Amino acid sequence: MLSSVKSFGLHGIDSYLVTVEADLSRGMPAFEVVGLPDAAVKESRDRIRAAVKNSGLSFPASRIVVNLAPADTKKAGPVYDLPMLLAILKADGQVAAALDRAAMIGEISLGGELRPVNGVLPMILDAAALGLREVIIPFDNAAEGAVVEGCEVYPAKTVEEVLLHLSGKRRLKTAKNYPLAAEERRLFLDLADVKGQQGAKRALCVAAAGLHNILFIGSPGSGKSMLAQRLPTILPELDLREQVETTKLHSVAGLLPHGVGLVKDRPFRSPHHSVSPVSLIGGGANPRPGEVSLAHNGVLFLDELPEFSRQAMEGLRQPIEDGRVTISRAGGRVTFPSSFMLVAAMNPCPCGFFGHPAKRCTCTPSAISRYLAHISGPLLDRIDIHLEVPPVNYESLAGKDPGEASASVREKVLRAREIQRARFEGAPVPSNAAIPRALLDSLCPMTDAAQKLLKLAFDRLGLSARGYDRIVRVARTVADLDASETIGSAHISEAIQYRTLDRKYWNR
Repeated sequence: MLSSVKSFGLHGIDSYLVTVEADLSRGMPAFEVVGLPDAAVKESRDRIRAAVKNSGLSFPASRIVVNLAPADTKKAGPVYDLPMLLAILKADGQVAAALDRAAMIGEISLGGELRPVNGVLPMILDAAALGLREVIIPFDNAAEGAVVEGCEVYPAKTVEEVLLHLSGKRRLKTAKNYPLAAEERRLFLDLADVKGQQGAKRALCVAAAGLHNILFIGSPGSGKSMLAQRLPTILPELDLREQVETTKLHSVAGLLPHGVGLVKDRPFRSPHHSVSPVSLIGGGANPRPGEVSLAHNGVLFLDELPEFSRQAMEGLRQPIEDGRVTISRAGGRVTFPSSFMLVAAMNPCPCGFFGHPAKRCTCTPSAISRYLAHISGPLLDRIDIHLEVPPVNYESLAGKDPGEASASVREKVLRAREIQRARFEGAPVPSNAAIPRALLDSLCPMTDAAQKLLKLAFDRLGLSARGYDRIVRVARTVADLDASETIGSAHISEAIQYRTLDRKYWNR
C-alpha cells in the first residue's frame, strides 16, 4: 500500500516542501530510504523502528521503501523522522486520518518522544503560504509556531500524542495556548555608563543614525568594547519584518533561546579573533550561517581586529558591500542575508601604547608596521568612520556628572532615521550608508563652502573615489542629525575628521 505525508527541508534560511512517500510490499522485511538522504536521514530507520515498538505499536513486517521527494535535492538532518513514521503507519493501515492538508516535522527518540529540530519557523511560514491547515511540531519548538498566522500549529511531546490527535481521541492544544518565554533584554547596558569619550559617543551616534561601519583605535582600557556593547541600545527597535528575518536565521542555526518566539533585540555578535573563516562567513558541507549572518539587522563587533586571520578579514568584504553572503558548493548555492553594522576595535600597536600620553610604547617601528599591515586597504576603505579613542583622564572617571543616556541618544538617531525614511521613500535605499553613487549629487546637496572644503580635503589627503563617496554619505548623516536638508561646511568637516586616521597609522 502507498501513502504520503508532507514535510519540509531547508535550503539556507528558506524551506521547501518535501513529500515523504512510503510503499509497503510483500517480500523479505527491509527498510530502504531513497531521495538523496544524508547519514542522519538514513539513521532514521533505526530510530523509527524502536519508536514504533516502544510506543506500543507493531512495526510492519514488509518490504518498506520510503522516498523523499524531490529526489534530486539533498535531504539532511532528523527532521523527517515523524513524517516517515506516520507515512509507514498510514501505509500499513494503522493511521486512518487524511493527511493531505497537514505537515509533520520532528526528530523522534528511541522511546517515541519528539525532539526539537532547527529551522522550524521558516518551515511553518512556508506551510501557511502553501495553504496547509495544520502542522505538527515538537513541543520544544512551540514558541516558533506561536508567531505564525494562517495555519494551526500543534506542538506534541510524543508519537502517542500525535496518533491520538490524528484519530480525534485527544486533540492537541495549538501553539498559541502555551506562554512564550520573555527574551533576555540588554536593559542593564547604557551609554551613560561610559565615562568621558564624548567624541567617541558622538561618532557612535552618527554611525547608528546612518548605519555606518566604525573602527575604534585606542590603547587598552580606553572604553572601546564598552562603547561597542552599548551600540544596540541606541539603535531603533526591530520591526516585524526584521524580527522574522532575524529569528529565521537563529532558528536555522539552532541558536534560538528556548521558549522565545521572535528575536526582538538587535543581535550583537562578538566572535573571538581565533574564529575560522567558515565560522565567521558561513559554510560547511551543509552550509550554515556564520557570524556575519547571525549579526543580520544588528551589530558585528570584531575586537582586536588585526588578530583575526587575513582570510577571515578579507571574507568580510562581500557581506559589507552586498549585505548578503553566497556560499557555493558542488550541490548548489546558498545565500544568507548579512546586513549588519560592523564595529571594529584595535590597539595602535602590539603593546597597545603607541601614542599614549603617559605610557611608553615598547614596539619597534617594524613591529608596528607589521601589526597594522594585517588590515588591508580594501577592508579599511569599507569602514566609513575611523576614530581614535584616547585614554580616559582621572577627572572624567571621578566626575559625578552622568553622561548622556542611551534613551536620549536613541531619540536623535530615530529623528535622523525618519528623515532618511522620507527621503528614500519608494527607493531601495535603507540608509545613508547605502546611497548609490548615482544618487549622491541629488540626495546630498552641499553649500559652496562645503564643496570647497571637500575639494581641499580630496587634494590634500589623496582620497580615493570610494573615500570621497563615504565622506559625503557620513556628512549627509551629520546633516540629518542637525535636521539640515543641505550639507554645510561643519558637516563636511566632521565627516573628514572620521577619515584621517588611515593617513596617520597606515599612510594611505
